[in-house]
Amino acid sequence: MSHDSRTALRVCPLCEATCGLTLTIEGTTVTGARGDRDDVFSQGFICPKGASFGGLDADPDRLRTPLVREEGVLREATWSEAFDAIAAKIPALVEEHGKDAVGVFLGNPNVHTMAGALYPPMLLSTLGTRNVFTASTLDQMPKHVSSGLLFGDAQAIPVPDLDRTGHLLLIGANPLESNGSLCTAPDFPGKLKALRRRGGTLTVIDPRRTRTARLADRHAAIRPGTDALLLAALTQVLLDEKLADPGALADHLDGYDELAEAVADFTPEAVSGACDLDPGTIRTIARELAAAPAAAVYGRIGSCTVEHGTLASWLVDVLNILTGNLDRPGGALFPLSATARAPRAAAPGRGFALGRWRSRVSGHPEAKGELPVAALAEEIETPGQGRIRALIVIAGNPVLSAPDGDRLDRALADGLDFMVSVDPYLNETARHADVVLPPPPPSQSAHFDFAFNALAVRNQVRYGRPAVPLEADRMDESEILARLVLAVGGMHGAPPQTVDDLAVGTALARAGAPEALAAELTGTTGPERRLDLMLRLGPYDLTLEQVLAHPHGIDLGPLKPRVPEVLRTRSGRIELFPAPIAADLPRLRASLGARPAGLVLVGRRHLRSNNSWMHNVPALRGGSNVCTLQIHPDDAARIGLAEGDTARITAAGGEVEAPTEITDSVRTGVVSLPHGWGHSRPGTRMSVAGAEPGVNVNQLLDGTLLDPLSGTSVLNAVPVSVTPTR
Repeated sequence: MSHDSRTALRVCPLCEATCGLTLTIEGTTVTGARGDRDDVFSQGFICPKGASFGGLDADPDRLRTPLVREEGVLREATWSEAFDAIAAKIPALVEEHGKDAVGVFLGNPNVHTMAGALYPPMLLSTLGTRNVFTASTLDQMPKHVSSGLLFGDAQAIPVPDLDRTGHLLLIGANPLESNGSLCTAPDFPGKLKALRRRGGTLTVIDPRRTRTARLADRHAAIRPGTDALLLAALTQVLLDEKLADPGALADHLDGYDELAEAVADFTPEAVSGACDLDPGTIRTIARELAAAPAAAVYGRIGSCTVEHGTLASWLVDVLNILTGNLDRPGGALFPLSATARAPRAAAPGRGFALGRWRSRVSGHPEAKGELPVAALAEEIETPGQGRIRALIVIAGNPVLSAPDGDRLDRALADGLDFMVSVDPYLNETARHADVVLPPPPPSQSAHFDFAFNALAVRNQVRYGRPAVPLEADRMDESEILARLVLAVGGMHGAPPQTVDDLAVGTALARAGAPEALAAELTGTTGPERRLDLMLRLGPYDLTLEQVLAHPHGIDLGPLKPRVPEVLRTRSGRIELFPAPIAADLPRLRASLGARPAGLVLVGRRHLRSNNSWMHNVPALRGGSNVCTLQIHPDDAARIGLAEGDTARITAAGGEVEAPTEITDSVRTGVVSLPHGWGHSRPGTRMSVAGAEPGVNVNQLLDGTLLDPLSGTSVLNAVPVSVTPTR
């Protein structure tokens, strides 16, 4: 290390694992990143994404200054010019056409930054629009909906107690590549290996023999899209064979008898043909789950982004409940983050409702205040009152991440009066914006994980101030978003602190805390004052100063049982068989006899890629991180494809061409393309990604297939045809 080098601690913002990093910095440049061995949560673990922190931070394609469209061309502009343009346009559109004339799309990087957690809720409140879209209806909304229906709180998501469980059943999850999702766990691979070493059992349900599946005691290669059928059959076995024992939860359950009647005909024999799994295997999985002293069922993307995603998510927790493993050590428990509201006495809550309003064009019901991303294009294109005329996109790229990107691309180009993008890159979506507001690189930003601490497998708290001073020509992301709130809300020119002061006052009033507490808050910025308040009002009676005094974090202990305090249902109980679920079960029952005639498509995740913009980092390219069509040797031979041949993949939304990768890691009848590629559109500034663009798998989808309860797009188990191009 040179004499002017120093180190700084940082929590990695590049996936949900939230690993602690030790950055090496020379001057103002991050020259290296390694795992922080003293981090209370990650204990030195690091993956290739974290190791590439310096390259990502210094990416020359990152925008440094705002862009403003002038005579059809984006030019560099001052921050004042950018916010002046927003303030001149959006309030006027709202005045003329109503608040729903503004749409908002929030991408998943919002939950990876401190500012992205604190300010978008205030933006939505200020705008008052019902046209809200997020990445949740492309991945995790089914889990929010099922949790809302079961527990009365869409954010009450139990996570597997990985360090203490003795039996883990994974369905549609590949944490050796994803590092976990809706389950924040540094070194997920190491935790699975530790499970095996202590004599535990790992069962993986997946149509692909993933890295995770190769580690398992049992891998069941299910037919894609039939996860809910399998889970219903496991439930039926537990109930029919009198293996169910909710234990301490028995006194907190409603709907037990109705559930037993509803799943009676989902026997292993009945679902076997559709799932393509032997009935004996299904029964064995159910019996082993019931017999384990401590077990957890965990389902993710593969079981969410299918036609019955909400039913599958619901049944995951039904199995945890019936085996007595929900809310007990070694099972699946509810984390308690340091910034959560302090626990309250158990009592009935307001419950969770679906469909409080519907989308204007197709009548899609809202879920958790959001409409399906698949409806965004039609809400821009279709004339009439309430048409989206202005769009604000924060940290998102729906042209690549949503179905039928070509249609959305046209809608953004031709259908909007005004568009704002908050993004460090000029990507496939941001290229359409009238104003682009670029946040600084992560080294110049403070970091706190609001969302992921609420999903962590161990309670802990960590906060880091910027590792590198903010450069003079950049604006902090918190200030960008605060000024955006002011610009759209008719308060353009007011100091950004106005937004933070309002947030502090609102939080104090909601908590019934004295206003004088505001004067006691420490911190050098508005976001720090807000964090300090949340810590003080939270369940551990912490302060910002205490957290800052522990740069490697504070361990708050293992997860603990929290029922009934966590419940917010109107009954104050776990509603095991809620009415929306009951109404959707006939649709699942009708799929018992379904058999796809040809191939079906599934996605896949690469360890080196979490979001599409990571394809612009040279260190994260290559290896397995390539855009190929994986196909089983038998299917390749039948179709006439050889290794490396270009295959044409066709589905309802269009067709794409990709190189063939022949592998028996996918089962017969299944092909796989990775998500997040397709960097071939003109007008972007992502040179590394554009050099090897790949193809956009979501262009194969026309957006009409949705899970009706959650509005989540069906991205897996999509029928496709595959032919050689020659």
